[in-house]
This record gives sequence, structure tokens and C-alpha cells, in this order.
Amino acid sequence: MDYVGYVIRPPSEAYSMIIQVTVGCSHNMCTFCGTYKGQKFRIKDMATIKKDIDEASRYRFDRVFLADGDVLILPTATLLEIIDYIHKKCRGVERIGVYANTKAILKKSVEELKELRDAGIGILYQGIESGNQEVLRRIRKGAFPRHMTEAAARVRESGILLSQTVLLGIGGVDMSRAHAEDTGKLLGEMSPDFASALTVMLLPNTELYRDWQAGTFRLPDKFGLLEELKIIIENMEVKNQCLFTSNHASNYLPLRAVLPDQKSEIVGLIEQVLEKRDERLLKPEHMRAL
Repeated sequence: MDYVGYVIRPPSEAYSMIIQVTVGCSHNMCTFCGTYKGQKFRIKDMATIKKDIDEASRYRFDRVFLADGDVLILPTATLLEIIDYIHKKCRGVERIGVYANTKAILKKSVEELKELRDAGIGILYQGIESGNQEVLRRIRKGAFPRHMTEAAARVRESGILLSQTVLLGIGGVDMSRAHAEDTGKLLGEMSPDFASALTVMLLPNTELYRDWQAGTFRLPDKFGLLEELKIIIENMEVKNQCLFTSNHASNYLPLRAVLPDQKSEIVGLIEQVLEKRDERLLKPEHMRAL
């Protein structure tokens, strides 16, 4: 397989066949992300993509994930050609997933998204990070809550599953509560099928790390991060069932719950941990990772 650079995928795509369609991220300006620094975004040529699909066809799998950072930014016709070739060469593929930033989603009409759904795109992974406009401005996310809400509405109307991620700690100590409250409210308004909370990891090749070194950014402590998690869930008034998880390797307290049904249960669990302030209940530092 022609994998270039550091290829990442969502945790839920662990058993999917990874086909790298683009290299890097078309935005690549987020202050916290070091994945594609120094790497210019490009779309691979179709011959290379099809060669990888040919190689993948030797194996048995039912899900495909198209990498890298935001494959949905590709022209719809190009995506449809890739998807069609996957189905021709790989028997039994039930779902294709891609990362999709807000800008990429808004470049697609609902009709285009429905066409992609009918072709085989089953899930889009959208990084929200925060629901607070000032935090989003600081981290240079490239989109504000109103854009994210519109993008989510388009995806939901298209019938494609929507999975969104947020970042605990991204507002720092000074905006911790505002970040958590607004993030929970925004997730509730958008009501994705899946929502996941990750925790900020300070990476040496990022602007956020340099801010931390300079003392202009302070990350909440372990229990401060758990307080954010509790506040986010408390403020999530979802309109439909949403599977909420915090079981990413970066998190101190792995959780999994269906909202709104298990909301009080999961909030109560977090409150118990916060009350005890016992670090033995949390994931050890050496076990955390991206």
C-alpha cells in the first residue's frame, strides 16, 4: 500500500481497510494538531489510488476508511469514481467512512451528500473541538458554531451517520467552564449519532505547546478535565439517541453511554470520581496516547 506520512483513522475504524486518498489536511492550521505539520496537502493521482484498491482486494473486509485529514474536500465526481472502483474490486464492503471538516461539508449540497450516501459513504467524522466561538478563534479551527450547526444539519438530512469529536482542555484553565458549557449545548443542538470526547495532548511541534511553554496557555489538571466532561454531558440536550464515549487513549476516565437515556447515570459516575479525587481511579499517565 502506498501510505505516505503519518496515516491516522478514528478508533472505530480499527478493523477497516485504510485507503489513503489524500496526503495531509487542506486546513492544517489548528494550533493543537501536529499530525500534518510541514506536509503540503495534495490529492493522490487516481492510478495510485486504484493500485492500492487492487492490492486491498486480496483481503476480506466489510468497511473501508478513506484517509487522510478531510477526504470529503475532494470533488464529488472524484469521490464517486473512487467509491465505484472500491465496490467493483472489493466484494462485501458495507460502509465507507471519511474525515470531513466543516468547510468540506459546506462545500457539498444535501443532494451531493445523498449521492455519496447512495454510493456507499456511510459515516462522516467531524472534528468540533469546542462549541465556544472564542476558543475556536484561538485554536484557528476555521469554523464557528453557526457553520458547524449548518454542516451537521446537512449531514443529518442526507442520511449519512455523523460522528463528532470534542477536546477536553482546549479552552485552557481560563475558559474551561465556558468551553464545556458551550460545547455541550452545541452537541445537543447538532445531535450527532455519535459523539466522542478526547483530551488535549500537548505536542512539541504545535503552536499550543509553545503557548504552554510560554505560560500563556494552562491546561486544566486531571480533575479539571473530568469536570469539563461532566459539564459537557450535563448540557447535551440531544434530540435523538447519541452514543457518547470518552474511551480514546488520551482520556483519563473511559466512559460509554447512550444519551439521553443514561445521562444521569454517567454524570453520577463522574461526580463520584470527582468527589473522591483518587488518581488510582484514572488511567495512568504512561498509558495515555493519541
